[in-house]
Amino acid sequence: MKNQLLLICLSASLLASSCAVNPVTGKKQVVLMSESQEIAMGASADPQIVAQYGLYENKILQDFITQKGNEMAAISHRPDLKYEFKIVDSEVLNAFAVPGGYVYFTRGIMAHFNNEAEFAGVLGHEIGHITARHSVSQQSKAILGQVGLIGSMILVPQVAEFAEPLSQGLGLLFLKFGRDAERQSDELGVEYSSKIGYDAKEMAGFFNTLERQRTGTESAELPDFLSTHPNPGDRNVAVTRLSQEWKKKLSLTNPKVSRESYLNKIEGLIYGEDPKQGYLENSIFYHPELKFQFQTPQGWNYQNTPQKVQFAPKDGKALLMMTLAPGNSLQEAASNLVQKNNLQVLESNQTTVNGLNAVSMVADVKADQQQQQQQQQASVRTLSYLIEYNKNIYLILGVSSVNDFNNYSQYFLQSMKNFKELKDASKLNKQPERIRIKPVKQSGTLKQALSSYNMPENKQEEISLLNGMLLTDRVLAGSLIKILGK
Repeated sequence: MKNQLLLICLSASLLASSCAVNPVTGKKQVVLMSESQEIAMGASADPQIVAQYGLYENKILQDFITQKGNEMAAISHRPDLKYEFKIVDSEVLNAFAVPGGYVYFTRGIMAHFNNEAEFAGVLGHEIGHITARHSVSQQSKAILGQVGLIGSMILVPQVAEFAEPLSQGLGLLFLKFGRDAERQSDELGVEYSSKIGYDAKEMAGFFNTLERQRTGTESAELPDFLSTHPNPGDRNVAVTRLSQEWKKKLSLTNPKVSRESYLNKIEGLIYGEDPKQGYLENSIFYHPELKFQFQTPQGWNYQNTPQKVQFAPKDGKALLMMTLAPGNSLQEAASNLVQKNNLQVLESNQTTVNGLNAVSMVADVKADQQQQQQQQQASVRTLSYLIEYNKNIYLILGVSSVNDFNNYSQYFLQSMKNFKELKDASKLNKQPERIRIKPVKQSGTLKQALSSYNMPENKQEEISLLNGMLLTDRVLAGSLIKILGK
């Protein structure tokens, strides 16, 4: 066995990889990068993640996750890493980690925690992925490809290059760990959260919430937790058992849950889509801050991030994207677009869109001879409108294969020609829903408590999930629950 391990290490060295001792298991493993390379990967990915998804600005919550994160990092298997903990401005329910010590929680998952112990368990789980070097180990098995994604939907290859290709760092967000890695991270989550005094059994309860919440997220900018963290099987049972074992080991007679203190911290947290960043309603995309609107293809998948908004049909054969275009004039912006994407312009016109100066272009992507031979597919055609509005230049770009272009160009044009100033006060002033923390007025069921605060019947199941309860669960007068408000 030792000789086999030596041969593995010698073979790995030929591929610029090395055998390293895993910090958690103490066993040797083959990895494709050193710790310094791992740290560099995280440092490179972090600004891309922040730019792609944006941070949720909330000092109380940020101070909380930083304090607990540093406290947990200090007792982890890799206390010398420089950890960073951030809240991503996304409504999707997820948490993820990037090699080198970077841990991210969405505001969506922060909304669904119901006490500090649940949070601590998931925090420990994510730190566990870092300390056990799961992402690094995964890359020793397969190098991540550059793929264009809209949520969990993969675009056809010709179109994918126009959706911002994921860097190696951003690709880690969508890396699915194996069951063994998930099981080990659950174990570490229990260990780490117990060591800083929390009741790790609460993590098992939160996994129940995740299972109830599980929905398709094709249109979201991030996949949900369970799609990136597969259930290793009997997760709840294993976590409950491990939590009891660690309580005995640490003599934790009164572990922390801290429900009320956590709920008070998330009072006013934005829930769901934040309208100020742009929102889709009845196939029209509105952006209140930039004061524009345009029609979108009905039924297409939708992804909105701080940098761009993208739409794609279910078959992935086309892409419609809107973003800001660099340049001091329409002509400069058009030239930049052509050069950046290696386009061969077939048609270019100066025009107007609802009174706004614009340039329209039809162009094909130039492909060298080798690419054409490899792909043996039709080339890519684009239709773009560059529109000057409010001192910005907006690019609306439609992409498909040449063969499919006539099928999709009508959808592209419909959006491009319907770009206009947003004047409707109700759309400009749309407010997000927020988490509101309220005391139960009278002992009874959660359903009765929600009805006493006039929560709509069709929202009560969703709000029960936010509370980590069933509508039939009993709640006591004076206890705190979450409702939704403005």
